Amino acid sequence: MSFDLSLILDALPKMLMGIGLTFQLLILSGFLGLVLAILVMLMRISGTWWLSWPAQAYIYVLRGTPILVQIFIVYYGFPQLEFIRESFLWPVFRDPFGCAVVALTLNTAAYVSEILRGGVLGVDRGVLEAGEALGLSKSQRFIYLTTPIATRLALPAYGNDIISLLKSTALASTITLMEMTGIARTIVAQTYAPYEIFVSLAIVYMILTFLIQKLLARIERFLGRYTIRES
Repeated sequence: MSFDLSLILDALPKMLMGIGLTFQLLILSGFLGLVLAILVMLMRISGTWWLSWPAQAYIYVLRGTPILVQIFIVYYGFPQLEFIRESFLWPVFRDPFGCAVVALTLNTAAYVSEILRGGVLGVDRGVLEAGEALGLSKSQRFIYLTTPIATRLALPAYGNDIISLLKSTALASTITLMEMTGIARTIVAQTYAPYEIFVSLAIVYMILTFLIQKLLARIERFLGRYTIRES
């Protein structure tokens, strides 16, 4: 099997034209997903059944079904609902980009909420008892003690979810979005050279993953700088 290097050199710039859309999906879905994850996590740890149970159901459903199926439900199913077509949400759901963002946001929020909950539960009880002894209220202990420590504990797993989200953006090509994978599929249809094109695309994703890992490692070292013991 021959490997056409010239085809790769010609296809790479075309695929990279979709990197902007890939990052738009990643950043917007990642931000909205984090906000929603915090809300779901607070419901989950509230200790109130009418808040905790809906949060658990949401997490179970979103983590228990494939992201591709979720994208199809949002893209093909939600626009069929009359109350959505008549609501302020219709501009979001009539556009493939909006549907992709909604599906990716809902999916990543389910995973991140459990990551954040694990970070909160991982905070040493002795730290909280010390804060209580100093006269801090429950909300003050959560904001000034639990949140910083839980953030540092959850960051490695959260970084893995960001990378998973980056790879999930490739599924947006299934609903006509021309991000990097969508462009790659178009090139394959024109050249009948799937091997060269998709290997090149895989390398691009690996480079992006490497850069994200390095960025998150820097953030993790920054947040944990006070925990490093001097020899």
